[in-house]
Amino acid sequence: MSGLLKIDPILARGAGLALGAAVLFGLGAPCSKVLLHDMGPLTLASLLYVGAGLALLATLPLRRRFRGGASSETPLNRGDLPLLTWAILFGSILGPTLLMAGLERVSGVTGSLLLALEPPLTILIAVVWFREHLGGRQVGAAALILAGAALVGYRPGAPGSQWPGVVAVGLASLAWAIDTNLSQRLSLRDPVSLGAIKCLAGGTVMLALSRLAAESWPPARAVGQALVLGTISYGASIVLFFRGLREIGAARVAAYFATAPFVGALTSVAVLGERLLGADIVAMVLMASGLALLLRETHDHEHAHEEMEHDHAHSHDIHHEHDHPPGIVAAGRHAHPHRHPPMVHAHPHVSDLHHRHGHE
Repeated sequence: MSGLLKIDPILARGAGLALGAAVLFGLGAPCSKVLLHDMGPLTLASLLYVGAGLALLATLPLRRRFRGGASSETPLNRGDLPLLTWAILFGSILGPTLLMAGLERVSGVTGSLLLALEPPLTILIAVVWFREHLGGRQVGAAALILAGAALVGYRPGAPGSQWPGVVAVGLASLAWAIDTNLSQRLSLRDPVSLGAIKCLAGGTVMLALSRLAAESWPPARAVGQALVLGTISYGASIVLFFRGLREIGAARVAAYFATAPFVGALTSVAVLGERLLGADIVAMVLMASGLALLLRETHDHEHAHEEMEHDHAHSHDIHHEHDHPPGIVAAGRHAHPHRHPPMVHAHPHVSDLHHRHGHE
């Protein structure tokens, strides 16, 4: 019986981070639908991201104070600028702008469920372009989750969505799928700093665009609500998301993140008074089954590590046995440039940035 309950702790930690990010993000679409009554889509998107960015920025000095001025994370550097620029464009400008434009034209449930397009697009990009690996059982688990999301969206007799809204949310999903894979390359950097920069940069650009579009400025109450929603649904979510990317890679994070549309659909019932059908119970069972398969995943085989030198937060384990320069405290989690010597060994692992290799 104990064998049935055995779960890889790294996978469990990454799964928890990804699911937490999904729940917080899933709350965003239906709540944003409510706020669109008070403001235009560009204004709302900008306030959501500015709120998230300001909240993350405020935590940086507090975090360093609690750690005595030290940081256990690797900061961004100039070499990250090209990748960061593309990630901001797709994830912090195009994604939220297209989503808000789409939510103006579709229901909260429909808008939430259309975001189910993001995980399969993310997985496709991760596997085809970035050499991440998913085994047969993991592909089946992802398919169960996506089938559940599709079943939730099956509503016979419901009024058809306007195609411009459907296309806009679909393109938002594609933009975030690209952003997820780009952000995987940045996930070894400080996730709070990375999230603050992405959110503030995107929010500032969208705010300027909203002024050029002459959108009316919302009342103070609505501004405050948008800032708070941004802090929770985007700020906290993006930090959990980046940490999940670091632990288990883009493809697996995307599979867990496929639960976000389901969370959004349920929230639409509570917040917007929209209906769910009996088929949604079946969808819940499918998605829970897929999550259980992913959580029980084990991937263990002999593999080779090429020599690598990089800088990221780490603790000492089988991949991190090295000397330390003066001033670096080796106990606990710490960050500094270090070298990985070539080695061949076998152990449970996922497609993180330390494990990119071929499979027979």
